[in-house]
Amino acid sequence: MRRLWLIFTQAVTVAVAVLFVLSTLKPGWLQTDREPLAKTVTLLQASGHHDDTRVDAPGSYAAAAGRSMPAVVHIFTSTRTAATRNPFHDDPLFRHFFGDRDNVPAQPSSGLGSGVIVSPEGYVLTNNHVIESANEIEVALNDGRKYPAHLIGRDPETDLAVLRIVGGTELPSIVFSTLESLHVGDVVLAIGNPFGVGQTVTMGIVSALGRTRLGISTFENYIQTDAAINPGNSGGALVDANGNLVGINTAIYSRSGGSLGIGFAIPVSLARNVLEQIVSTGEVTRGWIGVEIQEITPELATSFGMPNLDGALIAGVLRGSPAERGGVAPGDVLLEVEGRAVRDAREMLEMVAALPPGREAQFKLRRDDREIQTVVEIGRRPTPGTNSGRGRN
Repeated sequence: MRRLWLIFTQAVTVAVAVLFVLSTLKPGWLQTDREPLAKTVTLLQASGHHDDTRVDAPGSYAAAAGRSMPAVVHIFTSTRTAATRNPFHDDPLFRHFFGDRDNVPAQPSSGLGSGVIVSPEGYVLTNNHVIESANEIEVALNDGRKYPAHLIGRDPETDLAVLRIVGGTELPSIVFSTLESLHVGDVVLAIGNPFGVGQTVTMGIVSALGRTRLGISTFENYIQTDAAINPGNSGGALVDANGNLVGINTAIYSRSGGSLGIGFAIPVSLARNVLEQIVSTGEVTRGWIGVEIQEITPELATSFGMPNLDGALIAGVLRGSPAERGGVAPGDVLLEVEGRAVRDAREMLEMVAALPPGREAQFKLRRDDREIQTVVEIGRRPTPGTNSGRGRN
């Protein structure tokens, strides 16, 4: 009897110990009314169906990007340089080891940039520096189609060029905006192919309008934006919040080669004028009178006895030029062109360039302490590389 009682008490002790351990370490095992481990979770899934009734979220520019992205293309160029004479050709030691290697073989090079299809006929606006010296040009659309393109014409003085796609059908084209509709603070999107990674959209605002004296090109009237513009974006589109073209991305201010939030685009009004002239005649025609002009500084104004800094100082006159025939002389200050006041040398350059060659124009000058009127027959501005140059008109 005593042995049975001992076995019973030991069993109870073990049972109590087991219950204590379970209640401490695994209390859930002792719950008989616990909830099932598996539960049903209800999730809300957005519809994947897209239609014309889609509404952009506040602050979204997806609609603007969607309207303009198909018309922005990637431009791939290839250039083959001519063979050059080996600089060590006359070195006897070099000839002993390497033989008569007279020429260094031509080396192909490639480049990339962006462009904008501006008409269903396949005309593409881009930067001149994107296609300069290119032997072959290929255009890749956003939908993956690729076509060769040939150069219609270029204008180095605005850094613009016009291409035409060969063999393309059903080509998308962008809608032009007006420069007058653009204001500082407006949202803009920059679309292009930065670093060759593929079509990219960046967003910013218009930081300034009418930027000049940047040294980028002869005729400058840039839109400044903080939308990220990087190498490869050149020639791409700058569009407004409606997806309409407001400029052609051209340059950035950078000390490292990357975007620092200061980018420049050629305004659509200037780009359209160049486009229409090149498509019509293959080139851009501008007025010219053959003078060297200079900005009027406070020091020059004091030395010449000028009442203010308005006008453009005639620093030189080319012999036989329209200006010389019209009586313009070095030291004159040009005050008006066709009745329009000249505020500075840059404005004078643009005014004269806008006049058609062969037309007679009225010029108002200050000579010494008096104002005079003269008539100048406008000539044709020489193409870059001849007798013209930056700051000369």
